[in-house]
Amino acid sequence: MASSPGSPPSFQAVTHLVFDMDGLLLDTERLYTIAYQEVCQRFGKTYTWDVKTLAMGTKALEGAEIIREALDLPITKEELLRECTILQDKLFPTAALMPGVDRLIRHLHRHQVPIAVATSSSRASFDMKTTRHQDFFRLFHHIVLGDDPEVKAGKPQPDIFLVCARRFHPPPRPEKCLVFEDAPNGVQAALTAGMQVIMIPDENLDKELSKGATLVLQSMEDFKPELFGLPPF
Repeated sequence: MASSPGSPPSFQAVTHLVFDMDGLLLDTERLYTIAYQEVCQRFGKTYTWDVKTLAMGTKALEGAEIIREALDLPITKEELLRECTILQDKLFPTAALMPGVDRLIRHLHRHQVPIAVATSSSRASFDMKTTRHQDFFRLFHHIVLGDDPEVKAGKPQPDIFLVCARRFHPPPRPEKCLVFEDAPNGVQAALTAGMQVIMIPDENLDKELSKGATLVLQSMEDFKPELFGLPPF
């Protein structure tokens, strides 16, 4: 939690919720890891969690460049992305929802709480990942993708969350939005946008990288909507 030791957590009531997708709604970060590990091993390199953390939440080509530089891979960022995409095309359609996600989203939808998705994934990648979950994603008011022309800069810049907030009708003030994220870059983007952010990090993530979040949870199953002025389960 972001509150100081010994003090009760202090959260502001919100009206609108924005969700990251990879590793937060869908169990795709594990699939990214499988693909990048396989490609990096071809060059005798190890795709570690430290390297993965640097790229999490970024747009695809930006992430590929970060990984290429960190591991000094002898290929271009475009080649790295292309090789990983070949593997991901087979893996992504198998993506499952993360624990607690279906229950929360259906609860919010039932209570008419405005919800949206803000993901760095491109349209093509999003379509593959959501193959098994099209009805689920129809529950959201709107979805903003990483290749949306209005999203000029990727996370950790705040663009995608600000664009996402503007597309609600009527658009809320940033401080009335609560973001859910699993990646440090996403948390920084939400905070820069002036929004509260709940982080649900992978257990492998360095704990130091989750300190800026408004609230840190182990799972979506642990979220209590009433803490933020939302209808309780």
